[in-house]
Amino acid sequence: MSLSLPAPTRRLDAFTGRWTMYRLTVFLLLAITAWSFVLSFAGQLFFAPAELAATAVTAVVASLVASRVMGLLFRTRPQTDSSLITGLLLFFLLWPTTDGAGLLTVALAAGTATASKYLLAWRGRHIFNPAALGAAVLALTGLGSAVWWVAAPLMLVAVLPAAALVLYRNRLLPMAGVFLLVSGLIIVVRLSAAGEPLTGAFGTLLASYPVLFFAGFMLSEPLTLPPRRPQRLLEAAVVGVLFAVPLNLGPVFMSPELALLVGNLLAFALAPRAGIRLRLRENRALTPTARELVFEPVRPLRFQPGQYVELSLPHGSADARGTRRIFSLATAPEDSASVAVGLRATEPASSFKTALLKLKPGAVVSATSVAGDFLLPRDPAAPLLLIASGIGITPFMSQLRSLAAGGSVTRDVVLVYAASSVDELAYAAELHGLGIRVLVCTPTDPQISGWTHLGPGLPDGQALASAVPDVAQRAAYVSGSPAAVAAARAAVRAAGGRSVRTDAFLGY
Repeated sequence: MSLSLPAPTRRLDAFTGRWTMYRLTVFLLLAITAWSFVLSFAGQLFFAPAELAATAVTAVVASLVASRVMGLLFRTRPQTDSSLITGLLLFFLLWPTTDGAGLLTVALAAGTATASKYLLAWRGRHIFNPAALGAAVLALTGLGSAVWWVAAPLMLVAVLPAAALVLYRNRLLPMAGVFLLVSGLIIVVRLSAAGEPLTGAFGTLLASYPVLFFAGFMLSEPLTLPPRRPQRLLEAAVVGVLFAVPLNLGPVFMSPELALLVGNLLAFALAPRAGIRLRLRENRALTPTARELVFEPVRPLRFQPGQYVELSLPHGSADARGTRRIFSLATAPEDSASVAVGLRATEPASSFKTALLKLKPGAVVSATSVAGDFLLPRDPAAPLLLIASGIGITPFMSQLRSLAAGGSVTRDVVLVYAASSVDELAYAAELHGLGIRVLVCTPTDPQISGWTHLGPGLPDGQALASAVPDVAQRAAYVSGSPAAVAAARAAVRAAGGRSVRTDAFLGY
């Protein structure tokens, strides 16, 4: 018997996975913008519709124009979604106005924010959150200041679900939780100490401080985040303290945007970013519907088994999925001469995958980051349970290849591998050669010596406990589509497992 994901979660994963993170963020910011106009027309917002419209258009147009100019200067293709996000974020931070001088200030902030993506970058990565930097420059030069007017009570109707969707899509809910806990606790204590009732303090926190918008759309900016979860949680805690405590250094007073910029510096110090360029060596078939791309890194690539790389491939007529995509690394770090990723190549393919699969050997692709916490336990004696569905086998190949770098895999490993057919079992011959225990889940028995056939579909808790009686003693890892990951995680828990790490391949 196999498990399936609850319908509401399936629908949410399907909805958030239809677009890239950048495109989804644009849509959600536009939805919040539309809601602000509804409130303004209804007389429930301090600003008039004309002020909102003038400021929004100025911020977005200035960001788009600046992006085109910087793209020409640096001979790169501008990222439209990124420009839209920067402009829309500044729209919610700066004072809406129809005054010419005020709009010029908005345009200056947008131009500064956009320029920072090129001028304040290290090997292709932002050092600072662009919108926060644009707003901070206004304050530091005395030209203006961020007011974060998005922190209005009725704006929560749109901000709360939008921020939650962004954080869910990016798997950053724990990081946001740390920030909200730290900053919220400090702010509530300060308000209570000033005489405000506890319930009123909580209400003020949510209605008058931009904590939710900040967590969902500012702190979560991907190109300034450190690669590991502990580092992200530390950054969230530090930013939470700076956000909530009224500090000042001479004439400079702490503000949300300055708190975030300090957090960006901390993130950069924790994990300095290296430029990543990969030269395609081979494009080979893994299965009838999957390919493996093997690259040669221009300079050595540092990563840990189980981590992922975000490839950037600007191309014409990019669809809603955008020009960047995350792929789990399939090679071991010990193999410094090659870097491989696996991907499904079924139709209809996104414009990104189409462009990627059309690359010829020798083509160079850049990457924006290597990150991820899908790492094996530090204790080399800890027994493992690896559960893969489809192309979700790729991070396990990196881990297993690393374990076998010294010869054969001597660690206690059980791999549960599910595929739609025997032909779709990627790396089957190599897995067989590793000598690990494999429980294969396919409609028909692949008849591979030493492998145990469990039938079609991932096993439920009862079947998993029967096949792997010591599940509770194993560190469990699950990789595949969001639906498969949720079903396998539930099966592990039902079988008595306690430690479960997951790696959901969004955008299936």
